[in-house]
Formats: sequence, C-alpha cells, structure tokens
Amino acid sequence: MRAGLLRHRITLQAPMHQPGEWGGADATEWQDVATVWAAVEPIAGREFFAAAQAQSEVTHRVRIRCRSGVRADMRVSFGGRVLTIDAVLPLDGGEMHLMCKEMN
Repeated sequence: MRAGLLRHRITLQAPMHQPGEWGGADATEWQDVATVWAAVEPIAGREFFAAAQAQSEVTHRVRIRCRSGVRADMRVSFGGRVLTIDAVLPLDGGEMHLMCKEMN
C-alpha cells in the first residue's frame, strides 16, 4: 500500500460497556484504541453489496494498513464524523478495508 494514499487521520474506537445506574441497562462508552493513517473513500452502497454480498447501506470504505484486533463492533472517528464498521476485510499486501456506515 502506498503511503501517499493514506492522507486521513482516523481514530479506531472500541465499545466499553458500563453497568447502568441501580441495575439498569448497560451504558456504552467508546474508548480510543489506535490513531492511524487511512484513506477514507465515500462509495455507493450498491458497490459494496455487489462485491461482498452484505448490507447495502455502506457509505464509506476506509483503507488502512493491516493491524490485529480490528473488529466489526468498533467504530471510526474521523474529522468530527463517526462511522460504524459493518465489515473488516483483510486483503493481500498488508492492507485491510473497513466497510462503514456513517452515523447521523
């Protein structure tokens, strides 16, 4: 993967479940796991559906260097925006694609 393509700084975040007050429902807080360089590309949902046979609501592909521990229950924080990860696709050449949906 060419380093010049990775021009966006993103933060990968993992959910941390905290017990609710007085035995109520769990509250989810997000903890920063890593800040990495990435290529954030908006895509059409149909493109992902055709390629991966999965949900068609995907709005962004985030390309990063391969790293262990990246899961589909994580999210990406990017320039004041939050993208939920729908799928993690490791590829040859030390690259992985995170298929994401923007939270409104």
